[in-house]
Amino acid sequence: MSQRPAEPFSAIHPIRILIVDDQAMVRQGFGALLDAQEDMSVVGSAQDGVEVVDLVKRSRPDVVLMDIRMPVVNGLDATRAVFAMPGDIHPRVIMLTTFDADEYVFAALQAGASGFLLKDATAEDLANAVRVVAAGEALLAPSITQKLIADYVSRPVARPPDVAVLGELTERELEVMRLVATGRSNAELAGELFLSEQTVKTHVSRILAKLGLRDRTQIVVTAYESGLVNAGR
Repeated sequence: MSQRPAEPFSAIHPIRILIVDDQAMVRQGFGALLDAQEDMSVVGSAQDGVEVVDLVKRSRPDVVLMDIRMPVVNGLDATRAVFAMPGDIHPRVIMLTTFDADEYVFAALQAGASGFLLKDATAEDLANAVRVVAAGEALLAPSITQKLIADYVSRPVARPPDVAVLGELTERELEVMRLVATGRSNAELAGELFLSEQTVKTHVSRILAKLGLRDRTQIVVTAYESGLVNAGR
């Protein structure tokens, strides 16, 4: 899937946000907080996943705040529907949850979500989360990474790395990918590998390009799915 071209957001070209949640207070509260930011604009809201695809087509948001647990069509199915839309430009999705260890974590990342946000997040955390994801990064907290590892520990058999999935990655890129999958930041990667942060960023960008991934979250998912990282080790 092609990535949305990176470009700075501003008051002139604000981050366009769609809020999807079955609780009116959440939609209104998050909407008011985000509309108050100079570089953001809430372009729509919905109370159920049924409306999401049509709203995305009409409002062309950059970021969708998507509740996981909704009646009729839940956030997972709605996210899958968004990324199944034809065309190569799709919004980035932040899943909203009331649990920091939601059992749907891995399924949501597989569906295409770029990260998670707790509904009791502060205004500052909410705004920062939207900016991070809009810029093409992943919102993957250590607790989420730990949840992914726990999921894989419970799986019975480790697989050898899938060479076809990993494509043409160099040994250094494979090493970076393994460490990203354990939740390390760029600064931590740089220190561990004795590289500059800019070099680490370059390696991450090359991994994304070679594997056709959107962001750091998908690197983590692919590392586990391909067998490159075995959580039980």
